[in-house]
Amino acid sequence: MKQQEITKLSIEDVKDQLTNLKAKLAKMKLAHSVAPMENPIQIKDTRKTIARLMTELTKREAQA
Repeated sequence: MKQQEITKLSIEDVKDQLTNLKAKLAKMKLAHSVAPMENPIQIKDTRKTIARLMTELTKREAQA
């Protein structure tokens, strides 16, 4: 998810995306520890997206 897409989301949507991606990341890490994934870069991309969402959420809460 790109930064431009994140800025268009509402605060509730950002929180929902954040919880969904955190759950997805946990599942991907567990699956990768059991058997190597074909594309482990997905874990890295998911972490970066979570960081983007958390940054946007912090920025919006500071403005409010």
